[in-house]
Amino acid sequence: MDFSVDPQSQELIDAARDFASRELGADLVARDHRGAKDESDWRGDWHKCAEFGVLGLNVPTEYGGRGLNTVDTIMVLEAIGYGCPDNGLTLGLNGQIWAVQEPIQTFGTPQQKQRYLPGLANGQLIGAHGMTEEASGSNAFGLSTVAERDGDEYVLNGHKTYIGLGPTCDLAIVFATTDPSLGQWGLSAFLVEASTAGFTRGEPQQKMGLRTAPMGELTLENCRVPADAMLGPAGAGQSIFQHSMEWERSFIFASHVGSMARQLDECVAFARKREVFGQPIANYQSISNRLAEMKLRLETSRLLLYRAAWSMDNGGASAAEAALAKLHISEAFVASSLDAIRIHGGKGYLSEAGVERDLRDAAGGVIYSGTSDIQRQVIARLLGV
Repeated sequence: MDFSVDPQSQELIDAARDFASRELGADLVARDHRGAKDESDWRGDWHKCAEFGVLGLNVPTEYGGRGLNTVDTIMVLEAIGYGCPDNGLTLGLNGQIWAVQEPIQTFGTPQQKQRYLPGLANGQLIGAHGMTEEASGSNAFGLSTVAERDGDEYVLNGHKTYIGLGPTCDLAIVFATTDPSLGQWGLSAFLVEASTAGFTRGEPQQKMGLRTAPMGELTLENCRVPADAMLGPAGAGQSIFQHSMEWERSFIFASHVGSMARQLDECVAFARKREVFGQPIANYQSISNRLAEMKLRLETSRLLLYRAAWSMDNGGASAAEAALAKLHISEAFVASSLDAIRIHGGKGYLSEAGVERDLRDAAGGVIYSGTSDIQRQVIARLLGV
């Protein structure tokens, strides 16, 4: 596997890190406290990212994107994560790129791609992935949302919850059952615009971490969409979901790897500066060991992320590679965030320092996009056990 970066790509990576450090995450402690109820709190940074080209990194040039390969894309997203302390913002960006834009790029008709990809890439549209329901949870295909054919339209009825960017989305990929007799093979996907009658977005939900990224419910009540709003053929919902999950699980933590790198650098700098008993705490083995563990977690996370990206560019990442990347990086971010708090001591426990926020943000990663336990089951099943 070759992870070498050409000079032009390296220039973009460096520019992304500088841009994120300079332009993103201002007044984050106050915005994290308020949550995502005020759209102005996060839309400004979202549009800055769109103007820089973050949302269009891997979108084909004919639809207004940069057309980068997957390796270069995740390296730029990692750089954004290093420079931007707002993990909610970077999660939202990655969620749209991998769970909304990627399925449209792969399964959309030329008309659907032309209608939605340019707006998603330039920030005029915000997209959500509408799969999860209250009763389904880890049983992703146990959906109650249905879509019934009525002439040249489908009528959708159902309720989605825990939907990232749901409260402010302009477009949602909604998964619904079109043929209950076929079980998961009777699932289809639809591109539903928020302006459609019968489509309602809920208020942002308060949550433990990632507070700057809106998350909420979507309700479909006799929501009529044209038949050509279906993404892919009828019954392809299961395949579309599995495809999007391999992309999402592989790369949704791209920016969080950058956060882990920034976190480590900040901890090293603090450990060198902070003195206890007349010497820097970095001299104490209990501290240096934690720093070494944080470095190990960072590098193994980066390798799993890059390997999955290289695989996607060379034939497609496997379900095992996606599950391994998702499981390891999510758990590593939690562990390193806890170490960061311990290194900073009492200061790390205070909200104003920003250290504890990483731990709250990291905790969600062991749940969304498939829990850590589900990833372990996927890996074990692929081992034949």
